[in-house]
Amino acid sequence: MSFTISLLSLTLSSFCLLLVLISCFSGGYSSSSSSAAPTRIGKGYRLISIEETSDGGFLGHLQVNQKNNFYGPDIPLLQLYVKHESENRLRVHITDAEKQRWEVPYNLLPRDQPPKPKQAIGRSRKKPISVLEIAGSELIFLHTVDPFSFAVTRRSNGQTLFNSSSGGGDSFGEMVFKDQYLEISTQLPEDASLYGLGENTQPHGIKLYPNDPYTLYTTDVSAINLNTDLYGSHPVYMELRNVGDKPYAHAVLLLNSNGMDVFYRGNSLTYKLIGGVFDFYFFGGPTPLDVVDQYTSFIGRPAPMPYWSLGFHQCRWGYHNLSVVEDVVENYKKAKIPLDVIWNDDDHMDGHKDFTLNPINYPRPKLLAFLEKIHSIGMKYIVLIDPGIGVNSSYGVYQRAIANDVFIRYEGEPYLAQVWPGAVNFPDFLNPKTVAWWGDEIQRFHELVPVDGLWIDMNEASNFCSGKCTIPEGKQCPSGTGPGWECCLDCKNITKTRWDDPPYKINASGLQVPIGFKTIATSAVHYNGVLEYDAHSLYGFSQAIATHKALQGLEGKRPFILSRSTYVGSGKYAAHWTGDNKGTWEDLKYSISTVLNFGIFGVPMVGADICGFYPAPTEELCNRWIEVGAFYPFSRDHANYYSPRQELYQWESVTKSAQNALGMRYKLLPYLYTLTYFAHISGAPIARPLFFSFPAFKECHGLSSQFLLGSSLMVSPVLEQGETKVKALFPPGSWYNVFDMTQTVVSKGQYFTLDAPLHVVNVHLYQNTILPMQQGGMISKEARMTPFTLIVSFPAGASKGEAKGSLYLDNDELPEMELGNGYSTYVELYATLDQGIVKVWSEVEEGKFALDKGWIIEKVTVLGVGGSEKISALEINGSSVAPDACNIELSSMKQKHLRDLEDGQENSKSLMVNITGLKLPVGENFSMSWKMGVQG
Repeated sequence: MSFTISLLSLTLSSFCLLLVLISCFSGGYSSSSSSAAPTRIGKGYRLISIEETSDGGFLGHLQVNQKNNFYGPDIPLLQLYVKHESENRLRVHITDAEKQRWEVPYNLLPRDQPPKPKQAIGRSRKKPISVLEIAGSELIFLHTVDPFSFAVTRRSNGQTLFNSSSGGGDSFGEMVFKDQYLEISTQLPEDASLYGLGENTQPHGIKLYPNDPYTLYTTDVSAINLNTDLYGSHPVYMELRNVGDKPYAHAVLLLNSNGMDVFYRGNSLTYKLIGGVFDFYFFGGPTPLDVVDQYTSFIGRPAPMPYWSLGFHQCRWGYHNLSVVEDVVENYKKAKIPLDVIWNDDDHMDGHKDFTLNPINYPRPKLLAFLEKIHSIGMKYIVLIDPGIGVNSSYGVYQRAIANDVFIRYEGEPYLAQVWPGAVNFPDFLNPKTVAWWGDEIQRFHELVPVDGLWIDMNEASNFCSGKCTIPEGKQCPSGTGPGWECCLDCKNITKTRWDDPPYKINASGLQVPIGFKTIATSAVHYNGVLEYDAHSLYGFSQAIATHKALQGLEGKRPFILSRSTYVGSGKYAAHWTGDNKGTWEDLKYSISTVLNFGIFGVPMVGADICGFYPAPTEELCNRWIEVGAFYPFSRDHANYYSPRQELYQWESVTKSAQNALGMRYKLLPYLYTLTYFAHISGAPIARPLFFSFPAFKECHGLSSQFLLGSSLMVSPVLEQGETKVKALFPPGSWYNVFDMTQTVVSKGQYFTLDAPLHVVNVHLYQNTILPMQQGGMISKEARMTPFTLIVSFPAGASKGEAKGSLYLDNDELPEMELGNGYSTYVELYATLDQGIVKVWSEVEEGKFALDKGWIIEKVTVLGVGGSEKISALEINGSSVAPDACNIELSSMKQKHLRDLEDGQENSKSLMVNITGLKLPVGENFSMSWKMGVQG
């Protein structure tokens, strides 16, 4: 369940009350603290020494030029550490030179540790070098001495990627480093395109928009709130710029878990942080795919996903009893809409308590019988768990938690909060004892209910109350009536420490609420004395790590975890959905940008609640949303307790759209699964902005209404009410409609108007591609055993061409996704067209697994071939084949070019060729060729 009051949907009286609470909680705010105007705080630092270290890095010291007390006293002496960690990765780390400061724990996000403060490295130079270049193979670090600033440049073209020097201009001030306020800026070229800095619902599309607020601090605020810090914190951006006619991409990560505001002004970007250190990582690219490869090689490769997770998922908060769930599964079957996974929100729980079953509504014997039934056909079952553990002395989970001392503490006692069960304590996942206890509870629950994955929600962490709370005497809390998210504990505001009321106020929740508002008090304490103030945005990340470890230890199977709160590196353990959206056309549009952003963040398995979480979508909107959602990497319909039912079979028209769009998704499952393999080994996003494949085509740099699956499958959905056509941008080349492959778009890089009646979504395959497909089905287990078709696309009408593709297959229950274990097969697919001869062949690695499964290629379809419709001289594996003798059929038909149809002509210049009746084993190399007749 993931529902809290949206800040945008507050009544006027509630809003006024909230502002009063904010003022009381924080002691009020200075309006200047949140201003996006450039600040001038001090004179910066000067470099007083720098030396090379034994590990190949450089260690320097910086001394403050002039102390002041604005936002607190300056840290007088800083340590600078610079190192080229790989060919395309440069680290710049700045911290207090005299004592250890908070950093993202090295056991959570493994990486090299810089030298500890005070560690002597040779002798300091009496006179620092005035200009020093620390050059790597591609990235170069440069600095100025006084005031200290640094720049990162690219060796190959001399471009400056980051430059913290104000250059005497008025864009920003010098670097600031105080205990609770850090500031640093960079110059930017005005024509650069920036992406990232999330989690954020961006109304202007995927590109960062100058002067929009970008605040990073994990918060349970509905995703309908625009330009607001949401559930995750990802302080990384990718920049794409054209140098001459050549595109170059790079990324900048500021690895810091404290709250921060980032101000993007078009020609500059300024970070304002409330703690921690400057720990910058620069990733040189130069292509967008190179950037995510380098980024995920550092933060952790995306988790392997089970095959079934790519199927369709159905969920709702409000499946009151098991019979409702059984009816949903049956109704999907009757409607002939594919379904792989059925979910429960917290309805299965006893009193909203984790790891329990409601004995009346979800009696265990009946639930086990239901699970046995759906498991027998390959369906899966996932349930929700929240981090808050109900304070209840008769509750075994709580008893064991107290006995193991696993909770976050405040003033020596477990911190008391309120979520759905009422009063709760929060497990401290930074504590190794908590991780062990959590794993034990998951194992106990799995013995009770053999779930196939876990959904970890409310883990920002969400709290319905604020401050220091006690359980009220003489009244029931919660009362059982009214909204369950109203605070009913007795609570007092906490403002007595500088952690609860820091000098600089980030723009939390878009309203500068106190950073402890509706979450854990920031002066609460984790394991080893770590403050919630520092570790707050890591909560969901640390829970995902603990949950992943627990699930992997159960049966040795590949885990599936869906997490609402995420941080840098979360994709290594979990998938993500975009949280509480609305059933509106605007939210449908916003979902595309958020999904694409998470691919950049290294969390490629991502999707939005199809048809909207609340309040209620229109029938037309739900039609259009499933046509988009069928192509999200993670495809799930989910709705709110208070909304009308919106399963896809509820409307006849939506049923038809779902059959069409999900029918295609299930045919594309082998392609999607291969993309999850590439995501796992290289970080490549499953869903991508068009600029990933066409970075030189500037027109697509800000495009947020279309997206790619992989490098070459483009989805161009209807996103406007009442529209039956869609205006879609086609990068230069030939594109083929996968629903009707005779329909071709040949583009010079322009917009085309496509027909899109209510049940139609436009999906096009780009030239030079080989797309593996199967025949689909009602469930992925069934669909993945059907024969394969290979779709080969050449440029339309070309006399010469090449195409490539790939296919990864494995036992998707194994924890790892890798070759060489005897349970996986990888196939490279190739095709050429030259002088009327078409050749298609494969090169197989580890073929035994595919051979044992009996997978075959039954059909090859080739698009865009020039010449006449006559086909001759078919050879398969070096032998001539007479089609009639082998039940192999050859056929061809003319393709229609959209540009010709617009002119009222059908002078087609290309053919679609089908070869059917094949029985080529996927697990063996094959080759085939034939000759096209010469055009008369």
